[in-house]
Amino acid sequence: MSTLQPAELAWYVTGRFYRNAQSSAVADYGYFIYLAGIAAPMFSGTPGETTAHFTFAAAPFVATPVVNGALSLALDPVGRFSLYLQRTPAGNFDNPDSFAYGECIATFQRISVVLGTTVTTGAGQLAQSLFSSNVFTAKLIDSVPFALAGATYDLRQILGQGVTQFGTAAATAVTPAPSPYDLVIPFTGSAIGVGG
Repeated sequence: MSTLQPAELAWYVTGRFYRNAQSSAVADYGYFIYLAGIAAPMFSGTPGETTAHFTFAAAPFVATPVVNGALSLALDPVGRFSLYLQRTPAGNFDNPDSFAYGECIATFQRISVVLGTTVTTGAGQLAQSLFSSNVFTAKLIDSVPFALAGATYDLRQILGQGVTQFGTAAATAVTPAPSPYDLVIPFTGSAIGVGG
């Protein structure tokens, strides 16, 4: 098991941002489509949230909005997210907490404020979001070795010090949003290793 070189592909994920209707806090949950160094199957069947063996869940945070013309920016504070091994997959986007089931195998902390950008067209009531993007670097702060399909893995040995992820979110919300959320936005992310 070798550590990723700087800028080597670390993972592909897909998930959803959930905004709490009362607190305006946002959290993201989802699953891994690819995770570097893992030779075992990522899914127990057709790829999707209900069959994913590797999932993630973030601690909720409140973003600070900034507007610059057609760009709507969101400054997300430093926060943590964890990766889980679900030997029996249980992820379900209607129950976002389900992505935190199973064994916690790693925890990351974003090392700085995250800048998210939403691009819109039009103005006023005619304004329409086209897409959103963000970039962040996260440091691996905890990792637990785990056995899977006859092999033992440790994400610290695979991913090194952490990752930089580039994300793209849809312009259209998922409806209906499960309670207590009022906004659910799907996204995808690609991460590269930072080395070490």
